Order: sequence, then C-alpha cells, then structure tokens
Amino acid sequence: MKIVGVEFKKNGKQYIFNDNGFKLNVGDNVIVETERGSQFATVAVVYDKEDNLEHTNILKVATKEDEKQNNANIKEAKKALLKAEELATKLELDMKFLDSYFTFDRKQLVFQFLADNRVDFRELAKQLAGIYKTRIELRQVGVRDKAKEISGLGQCGRKLCCSTFLNDLDSVGIAQVKNQNLALNPTKINGLCGRLLCCLKYEDDLYSLYREDLPEVGDKVKYEGVEGTVVSLDIPRRKYTLLTDESNKIEVEVPFKKDENNNKNESKENKKNENKRNENRRKSNK
Repeated sequence: MKIVGVEFKKNGKQYIFNDNGFKLNVGDNVIVETERGSQFATVAVVYDKEDNLEHTNILKVATKEDEKQNNANIKEAKKALLKAEELATKLELDMKFLDSYFTFDRKQLVFQFLADNRVDFRELAKQLAGIYKTRIELRQVGVRDKAKEISGLGQCGRKLCCSTFLNDLDSVGIAQVKNQNLALNPTKINGLCGRLLCCLKYEDDLYSLYREDLPEVGDKVKYEGVEGTVVSLDIPRRKYTLLTDESNKIEVEVPFKKDENNNKNESKENKKNENKRNENRRKSNK
C-alpha cells in the first residue's frame, strides 16, 4: 500500500497513514483512527512510493454525511469554548483559551489554552464532562502555538510562516543565529511570539551550504598576494571583506567549485526530505 500525509487542521502537522487501497488525491477528506478515536482529516501529501514501515490504515473516504457531522462538531466545539471560558472565569482560573475541537466520533473534547503558570483545572474538567458527557482534555500550549493560531505580520512584512505553511514548530536555537552571522539583537531575531524566528531554522541548511569555504571574521587571509584580516561576511552572496595591513578594504567573492553547487544542493535537499519523512513516520501513530 502507498502512504499519504494527512492534516487535522489547515497548515497543521502532517501524519502518515496507509491509503488502504483508496485512490486519494490532495484535498480529499478522510476518516482516520488515532489514539483519541476516529478523526476527520484532509489529505495533504500523496507519496508515489510504497513504504515498508507500519502505519495505521485510513478507515474510509469521508462522505457528505461525514462532512456534515464534522461541520456540526466544529460549531459545537466553538460553543463549548465559550462555555469553558465562562466556567473558568467563575472558578477564577488564570487561563486563556485558544481553540477547542471534538474528535469525529465525539469521544473526546479537547481544549487548548495559554497560561503563565500551571493551572489546577480538575474542577473545570469535571464540570465540562458533566455538560458534554464525553472525555475532556485540557492542554496547555505555548506562545508559538498562540501566534500560529491568531497569525499576524512578521518583520519581513509577510504573514507569519507558522500560520501559513509551516506544519511543525521545530525548535530554534542560538546556533542557527550564529551560523547565519546575525547580531544577537532580540528585536531582530525574535518573532511576534517572543521566540526566535522560525525562518532561522528552515533557512539554516542553505546558509550552511553557502558558508562552506568562507573564512571566519577575524581570520588572517592572503588574497592575490595581499594579506589582511576578514572583517565581515556576506554569506548569501558568498563574499567577505578583507581589511589589508595598509587599511584598504577588498571585497572578495568565493565561487562554488565547478559542478559542486548542484551536487551539494541536491544532496542537501534529499537529506532534508528524508529527515522530514522519518519525522512524519514517527508521528504516524498519533
């Protein structure tokens, strides 16, 4: 059987399932089985190759009745969100709700909320369970999840990456900032969520590629018989500025070796795709 990647929410994480013999296309709605019960999902990726790893089978292609039920679940979940906010206020719980959803079979009602500290929500969960007669899950999420949910405009002037095309909110570290030769200025490297910019992560492979064979700032370099110190780098253009012993500045371009650029790009892309594929496989049994 072939495998497909499905999303439970638009631009959400992708999970891998066997197509179970169904002829599926991107955009098709399906019903899948997960740890929380059956869920309504949308096909985001159809892989051409077969996979020998174990994945859960897709239960069925969603019918019009299934789509009606899913729409009804969405409406009921929105009402439940308002009710949860009302109850939390009465119980004086310091929590801000972001989202709520039913599983397709309504065996579970999940709430996502934001809070500065740990919240004892046991009484809230008990009251919600009494109202909706289903299992209640209250999940505390971080500020990056909040930014993904409400969206906004980033420093580049475009809509936030996390709310448009990023499926996974991967961890971002200072190592990526340093690799891209950026100043450790929070106003420049942090996003609206207050965390490091997501683009630092997914652009890092390309920066690593273009950084190869470039000297570091402070290195002593000899260029065309002239010795000097590297004072700045322009990684995307593969250039560096050399300050000579005579206090002259020379801009030096470092070209890729012949045919090396294409080979490296292809190798990096294949490796990145394979890593992404493996990560999705590990998430297939949600």
